[in-house]
Order: sequence, then C-alpha cells, then structure tokens
Amino acid sequence: MVNVSTQLSLAQHRQNFPALGNKAYFNYGGQGPLPQSAQSEIRRAYEYIQQEGPFSRCVNAWVAQQVEQTRQAIASELGAPPATITLTDAVSTGCNIALWGLNWQPGDHLLLSDCEHPGIIAAAQQISRRFGVEISTCPLLATLNGGDPVKIVTEHLRPTTRLVVLSHIFWNTGQVLPLAEIITACRSYSHASSLIAVLVDAAQSVGVLPLNLSELDADFYAFTGHKWWCGPEGVGGLYVRPQALDLLQPTFIGWRGITTNSIGEPVNWQPDGRRFEIATAAFPLGAGLRAAIALHQQWGTAEERYQNILHLSQKLWQKLRELPGVNCLRDAPPRSGLVSFQIEGVVNAQLVEFLETQRMMTRLILKPNCVRACVHYLTLESEVDELAAAIAKFPQA
Repeated sequence: MVNVSTQLSLAQHRQNFPALGNKAYFNYGGQGPLPQSAQSEIRRAYEYIQQEGPFSRCVNAWVAQQVEQTRQAIASELGAPPATITLTDAVSTGCNIALWGLNWQPGDHLLLSDCEHPGIIAAAQQISRRFGVEISTCPLLATLNGGDPVKIVTEHLRPTTRLVVLSHIFWNTGQVLPLAEIITACRSYSHASSLIAVLVDAAQSVGVLPLNLSELDADFYAFTGHKWWCGPEGVGGLYVRPQALDLLQPTFIGWRGITTNSIGEPVNWQPDGRRFEIATAAFPLGAGLRAAIALHQQWGTAEERYQNILHLSQKLWQKLRELPGVNCLRDAPPRSGLVSFQIEGVVNAQLVEFLETQRMMTRLILKPNCVRACVHYLTLESEVDELAAAIAKFPQA
C-alpha cells in the first residue's frame, strides 16, 4: 500500500503536468501528458536556435551536443551503452529499421505473435510480398491467463526462422511476456547457419518496467518517448545489441548515418547506432524528452515507479471485478499499467465515449474488443475510484 505522505508528494508532483489538472487520464499507453518543464525546454531550445542563427556553426555544434545528451539520457534510463542507441521519431520507425535492415532471402521465416500492433503486421506483410518471406503467428493471446509463452514460441520456430517479433508488454491485453526466457529459447534453437534474431516492440514497456537492456540481451528493442515517459511526440529510439549491429544494413540513409572523407564524400557508416539515423530532425524535442525523464527520476527510482503502477493497476482491476457484468481480460492482478476489460451487453465504443463526457480518457481496443485503461505512477487513487464509479453508472443497453 502507498502511504499518505507519498500520495501528498504525488499530488505536488502532478502539478508539473498541466494536462492532469482537469481530467482523469487513463491513456498513457497512447500518449502521455507533457510536463511543463518539457514544454519550457523545447521552447527555450527553439528560441536559442533562432537567436543564434539556424544552421550557423554555433547552432550546429549545439545540435550535435544536444543529440548526444539525449542519447546518453535514454541509454542511462535503459541500462545500455549510448553507442547502442539509435535516435528515431517513433516505435514503428525503430521496428522498420530492423525489419528492413535484414538481408532477407526467399523462403526465410518471420515469426510474429498474434498480439502485435497493426503497423508492425503491415510492415511484415510488405516484406513478405517483396522478398518472398514466409510469415506465421504464434498464439500468445491464449496465454494471458495460463499456458507457457516460451514453449509456444519455441514450438513455432523453424530452421528457416530469421526473426521473431514480439512486444514486451502487449498493447491490447497488458500481458508482460517472459522476454528474457524467450530470447534464451531463440538463442538455443539457433545454429550456425540459422541465427534467430529477436525484435521487441517496446511501446508499452519503456517507462513502465525497470529495464537493463544490456542484461536482457534482445537484438533490437524499439521504443518511444511520448507514451509512458511523457515526452514529446516525435522522439524515440532503437537499441541494437552490439553483436547484432552487423546483421542490419541501413535502409533510409542520410548525413547523420555516414562518415565522410576530407572533401565530404561518403566513405562508411557510423560505427554504432548512429548509422541508422538519417538527417535533420526536430532536435529541440530531445531537450523535452530529457526534461521529462529527469522529472520522473525526481519522484523515485524506476523500480519504485513500477511498484506504484502495479499497486494502482491492481486496485483498478479489483474494483472492476467487483462491478456486475464487468469482465477483466486478465484473471489475476496486472503486471503492467494496462487494464483491459469488457462489460456484458455494452458496446465498448459507447462506454469509451461516455467516459470521455465525464472527463475520463480511456481507449477502445478492437482485437480483442475491449476497453483499455492505463494507470501510471502519476495516477491518483481517487481517480481509480472515480473511474470505477463512472463505469458502474454507465447506462447499459
């Protein structure tokens, strides 16, 4: 149980997030609210660029410094060397770097779970069409309340499997996969002529789980800053395990990813994660993400934040289970901040719309059809009570 003094501290801490002042927000899995400090840092960065002169020598040096500071802040929070981090604009971009960077051959096999995001599925389908790659899915949705995800993934591997694509936390059900064990199983199945790489969609895990990517050992781990980290949209990243770097070739190419000779001609790729970066970006957004990460660190460690998320998601899960006709997809307390549920005789889209009229923001999920409520360590216990009360009074069909 979180004590009263901690809750008072949290109420003060929330004042840094203007968007939380007039609503009960349960949509962190879609986009987190931007703290005031992040907004200020972004504005200050843009003002500095204009004052000093866009593309001046001074600003170009400043931009390079800002990029490396952002890379270092991300790496520190994820337990990874800065050289393993490629800066991107979104999770999907990071996933596409890995998906398109492999040297696919006709007959290669790509394995997905049945809970991946439509954007990743669409990219895999295009790779299949273009390169003659075989795609299959393993039924991990059925393991939400029982079964062995490691065993199921292993049973669906083939001698021709080149890549396994999984989410660390499923965006629809909130299930946390035993990712380290799955990676170990894929490594054990691999042999000299068939190395199986693992690409992780980390949209719902970065900012929720305490992470040490160097120990986790995933080959590719794609994430964003605008969800649970509450940073600005447009800044994300891709972790590439050092031993997996040479598995990928850059697909989209620009000046940030190359090295040049004395007369400016391209001669090679950057030696680390920078090789997958392209060109000019909204660099001041990195200052906003760094500010957001630093603000979270002021409240507590990654483990402390995660434990508060678990406390609050369990409270919401328990309250929903006590309501007549409400079915939580998970039959045990959640291990993440995502709580997905259905109500008998209710059109889920109508419930989401009703809750928004009550200034409570949730999300409709289509597969499986349900309502998803996300709790953060920033969520108040009173907001959990209010959400449950609003759902209880929803005019059912």
